Amino acid sequence: MLGRHTAAGRRVALTALGTLVLTGAASTATAAPPPAPASTAAQTLGADRPPAAVLRAMERDLKLKPGQAEERLVNEAEAGARAGRLRNALGKHFAGAWVRGATSSELTVATTDAADVSAIKAQGAKAVVVKRTLAELQTVKNTLDSTARTAKTHDTPVWYVDVPANRVVVQATKRSAATAFIKAAGVEGKDVGVRVSAMRPRLLEDVVGGDAYYIESSARCSVGFSVTKDEQQGFASAGHCGDQGDKTTGHNMAAQGTFQASTFPGKDMSWIAVNSDWTATAEVKGEGGQRTQVTGSVQALVGASICRSGSTTGWHCGTIRQHDTSVSYAQGTVDGVTQTTVCAEPGDSGGPYVSGSQAQGVTSGGSGNCTNGGTTFYQPINPILSDFGLVLKTAPSQSGTPAPPENAAETWAAGRVYEAGATVTHAGVRYQCLQSHQAQGGWSPVATPALWQRM
Repeated sequence: MLGRHTAAGRRVALTALGTLVLTGAASTATAAPPPAPASTAAQTLGADRPPAAVLRAMERDLKLKPGQAEERLVNEAEAGARAGRLRNALGKHFAGAWVRGATSSELTVATTDAADVSAIKAQGAKAVVVKRTLAELQTVKNTLDSTARTAKTHDTPVWYVDVPANRVVVQATKRSAATAFIKAAGVEGKDVGVRVSAMRPRLLEDVVGGDAYYIESSARCSVGFSVTKDEQQGFASAGHCGDQGDKTTGHNMAAQGTFQASTFPGKDMSWIAVNSDWTATAEVKGEGGQRTQVTGSVQALVGASICRSGSTTGWHCGTIRQHDTSVSYAQGTVDGVTQTTVCAEPGDSGGPYVSGSQAQGVTSGGSGNCTNGGTTFYQPINPILSDFGLVLKTAPSQSGTPAPPENAAETWAAGRVYEAGATVTHAGVRYQCLQSHQAQGGWSPVATPALWQRM
């Protein structure tokens, strides 16, 4: 978290920029839908028409040559679709996927079965045979998560699944603390690595600027992404900003809305419903106050580029280090956040993260600064949408109410969050999800082979 808690609850004094403004295999089905025009992953995700603000910041922060930023975004979009198809094909042998290179031209897919190598190469990816499946690594991390609920984690502030290294890593201020944590969890001998670092995620306090909102006239945070729930407009933010029922005022000190739900610790998410004086948009403020539009929430791969907006340091880019990271803040542990190389400073908390034009999450916490470099963590947006039944505001806008919780036989529906591997029925045909995302109105399975594979 990048903020300060008050005695009244989980409120913080922090500022950042926001988005709310005034004014396959052949199917056995007998009735298949007519084929849709071919659409590449880059076209589906909007990676072939990236915002200029994203490209400029990527060139600056990732030290890219002219043209490499555009190439990188297209490669990352296509790599996500290929990785999704391989994840479904490899099944229980799948051990993760990531991209590398200045333009993310190298996709690597890991498996525990050497017999899968030819299938991986056939998809244009590099194959790596490893010892542990992704599911096994996630089980080890889940054990650490459970242990952290009762163990002291002051000196072991971060732990995560390191997909390229095929291991779980515990980051600690001293090796003895990591050893004790690993032992308490009972995961010795399961190839849990230790990374010793003096860096500790912390709260970042009291910086003025950006589209702030005020909580109960005593603390301030910033808007993340605009959302809707049925006909109600609002925005997503961090959970440590306020409690359910807290009233908010906008950057202009006018009455704005009310916290409808808030989760912290465990997760770091909240959403605020706004009154009729405020209009939710699909916009995120970028460099120099210019706005860029969000078109979806497809989760990017490890190694992919990502940019963050914040009122203190502005628009900065980096890469995704790891998904499914746990961070132990002084105020409590948060699981399932994503670790990045993007820098941040006090006041950047709550700002949105985007990969191309795809929403990724909202700032939760970090360490370091934008002078010497640092690490940040964001709460992914898709769990916020799923947990609270929200629909992300996108451009072009789409409407829809999230459908009830899904099961294996459910029909595809706009507004629902689908995880990679989920299966649905659409027009009488079964499909399997390739990349985690919230379904948009125009993203039906038959029209988006980048997101769905016919079974």
